[in-house]
Amino acid sequence: MPSYDSSRSRFRLADRHIAVLGHLSDHQSPPEELLPSLGELQELGLVGPEGELDLSLKQLIETLADPVAVVRIEVTGGHGPVHHGLVVGPDAVIAHDGWPGEEESEYLSILPTTLVWEIARMVNLHGVSAPEPAVPPRITTTMGALDAALAALAAATADGAPVPPEDGALLARAALAAADGSLADPELSLLADLVCALAGTWRVTVVWGAPPTPAAEPVTALRALAVWDCGALGYWVREQPEEPILPGGVDPTTPLHLTPATTSTLWTRLTDLLPDQPELADEGNAA
Repeated sequence: MPSYDSSRSRFRLADRHIAVLGHLSDHQSPPEELLPSLGELQELGLVGPEGELDLSLKQLIETLADPVAVVRIEVTGGHGPVHHGLVVGPDAVIAHDGWPGEEESEYLSILPTTLVWEIARMVNLHGVSAPEPAVPPRITTTMGALDAALAALAAATADGAPVPPEDGALLARAALAAADGSLADPELSLLADLVCALAGTWRVTVVWGAPPTPAAEPVTALRALAVWDCGALGYWVREQPEEPILPGGVDPTTPLHLTPATTSTLWTRLTDLLPDQPELADEGNAA
């Protein structure tokens, strides 16, 4: 169910509620499948009996309808993927936070100057020890080898009993070695440890409308960053496969490249994802 916190102008809305608001803001009637969602918004008092939109929704609707840039964030952990994001409009920035297993996301306006802080919060960027100097600068294998290691660990925990870390590392190492004969120590053992220590992964994609081409055709530009959070073993940037990954774009032979990164390095890379003013179109038209 949707909800509204007037003290902080926070909304808890599902995608279907956002779709209803989009139809109403365009002076259109929502389709039949969205009528129950319309009823929920009317019961909450955000929509009137004739489809009138409450004034409290004005900033949210205007920003979502005319974005200058959109930040899409997917964080995957033990509960599966959870989606967050930010919508940068001409006059406001709207953040939305998901929650595992919940349909609704929380929408609220934030200060534009806190944009990078919000991205860092959503991916849970935190201080970790810098990787040891002896750590290889890059680990190279294939997605098929990673899948084999993950499958070996999943099979070992099929009965619900946890696998001791040292046993998990041995299982992952054996699976990686069998799937990719080119892997050797220290990369082989380190990758096995990373797979066992993997606390979560996250990827941030920033999309914006770029200035028109000479042919005056609309252009959508993007930059993205994908990261493994391996707890005490630090952060590792997934350089390959490169984002964005399209459906069918990855198979067992696809290269997997990982490089270590410090918290400060990731902060800089998150900042660099955002477009500079010359990269933006004159009007908001991000996808």
